Amino acid sequence: MDETCFVKTIKNRCRLCFTCVLKCPAKAIRMSKSQAEVIPERCIGCGSCYRVCSQRAKEVISTLEPVEEILRSGQRAAAILAPSFPVEFLHEVDFRVLVGMVRALGFSLVCEVAFGADLVAERYRQLMAGRKKGAQYVATTCPAVVGFVERYQPELTPRLAPIVSPMVAMARALRALEGADLKVVFIGPCIAKKVEASDSRVPGNVDVAITFEELRQMFAARGVTPETVEPSDFDPPHPGQGALFPITGGMLQAANIAEDLMTGEVVATEGKTNFTCAVGELAVGALEANLVEMLACHGCIAGPALTSKDTLFKRRSQVSRYVRFRMGSFDEETWQRTTNRLANLNLSRGFAPRDRRIQAPPEEEVARILARMGKKSKADELNCGSCGYLTCREHAIAIYHGLAESEMCLPFIVEELKTTVSELSLSNQQLASTQESLMHSERLASMGQLAAGVAHEVNNPLGIVLMYAHLLLEECPPDSPVRKDLEMIAEQASRCKKIVSGLLDFARQNKVTHEATELGALVARSMQALPPPQGVQVVVQQDSPDTTAEIDRDQVVQILTNLVTNAYDAMPQGGTLTVRTRADENWVVLEVEDTGIGIPRENFKKIFEPFFTTKQMGKGTGLGLAVVYGIVKMHRGDISLSSNCDPATGPTGTVFRVSLPRKLKAG
Repeated sequence: MDETCFVKTIKNRCRLCFTCVLKCPAKAIRMSKSQAEVIPERCIGCGSCYRVCSQRAKEVISTLEPVEEILRSGQRAAAILAPSFPVEFLHEVDFRVLVGMVRALGFSLVCEVAFGADLVAERYRQLMAGRKKGAQYVATTCPAVVGFVERYQPELTPRLAPIVSPMVAMARALRALEGADLKVVFIGPCIAKKVEASDSRVPGNVDVAITFEELRQMFAARGVTPETVEPSDFDPPHPGQGALFPITGGMLQAANIAEDLMTGEVVATEGKTNFTCAVGELAVGALEANLVEMLACHGCIAGPALTSKDTLFKRRSQVSRYVRFRMGSFDEETWQRTTNRLANLNLSRGFAPRDRRIQAPPEEEVARILARMGKKSKADELNCGSCGYLTCREHAIAIYHGLAESEMCLPFIVEELKTTVSELSLSNQQLASTQESLMHSERLASMGQLAAGVAHEVNNPLGIVLMYAHLLLEECPPDSPVRKDLEMIAEQASRCKKIVSGLLDFARQNKVTHEATELGALVARSMQALPPPQGVQVVVQQDSPDTTAEIDRDQVVQILTNLVTNAYDAMPQGGTLTVRTRADENWVVLEVEDTGIGIPRENFKKIFEPFFTTKQMGKGTGLGLAVVYGIVKMHRGDISLSSNCDPATGPTGTVFRVSLPRKLKAG
């Protein structure tokens, strides 16, 4: 059975809008790797995807080459124009000029499909007149509607009126009048007509169907313009009211079948939403009409391959105006003779179900897919339609069958993006903090190397000065006038020696002796030797039962001493000092927290630099935290601080946090 599709996706133009998915009544669009592709076996050829794609990512597959082959072959060929041609061309040229242009392409005959519509209308009149009681029919003039019923409501296939479309009726009529060898090319606004023309189930069909757009391409390729042709009328047979077929209800008027709103025996509807609803209501018995005329578009005057930008009602008036003009010179007698001649023409056809309905998957699978998109309850199912499906459940079913992707869900993507942005923001903050720490470490490391070099160079001559100062003091009488000067030299030399020792501690030129030590117990003992000043309360906490680590006890005590001393100095008016220890699998942590005056943020980067101090002159050397930093780095640990010095933003105070590895790392 034919499954030909005449719409394809231009992938480099397809963008994530899902409009084609939303507008496709057959859900014949599969999203794969964020690209929309038309599924041939599901497509009904309505052209909705082609019409609504603002990016022109949908392309109608050309059928011009077979037409060119027919014209090159020299065979007699007839061009039959759909009744909607006034919408496409008559705002530019007179219909006689148009006919002349089509003849100039090489066609032997140029006829109106509207005469085939007359024949079809008569068959519908006969069908309804001879209808058995309770029989219900769906008009089959629109191939897109037929394709939809066969695929998505196949149980209604027996109700499809067994009558060919006007296009096929015209092809059969011309061959009956002009000979069976006549080639017939249909020209119209419909993509589904290409599908119908290629349907091998319809004998006596047209040879090729092209669109009005493709006819324009032929004019342009051959240089056919209104100025280069001789105007002429259409070839007979000329139509009657069948020219109204492209307007919704036109078939009923041509067949003299009244749509009586009182009886509801006949219903005419149009458009994607209306015709699919009508099919659904027919299936459940909610629509009791004897005949339902359905058009996938808002009449053939709104076909997807029309280039006209006019409004729908202006298009209606263009067709009506043309029909009124033609009916003014209508030769009813000739028309009747021709229809009588064709009274026994076979205009019947059959239909067959092609079930393409999607079966609902197991409920647990639907729930799993919905949960994957963050829809864990009914309240989470927004049914916003941004994915192209009316409900979240329909979307989940489509995902199960490989027709859709989770990423089509806009709320899901927004939440994913929020999470990603949040994670990136956190990572960026961590990266910035790490980068700042690395820069700080590099700066301090450079300063440490400089300090170590200076300390080594100064240490030896300083030792000599100090030694000779003491030798001179031993030889100097107590009452000597130079003794005080010598004492001053010895005192200041000792002070310099102490500073140099601090520099060496900062540069960590001293050896670190690692041994297993219970940090919590070490801190508790050491705090007994660090009595608080008046007004300061001390709290010692051990938050983990085991804080054993391989550390240098004396140097860790030096860390604690320097941090606690600084904390005492930061609370001149009293406060609370809290010393905490805790541990996890890989690290032990020492925290020293005070409720003092805090440290300004601009000093954070300088706080561990040698000789930087906020204390008054003579109150400190600025080496305490530099030494702490050196000891921590020799232990391959980390030190950080947080502080607030602005009472307006919250309680003031500072927390120093020292993290040391539990085990000594090799190398």
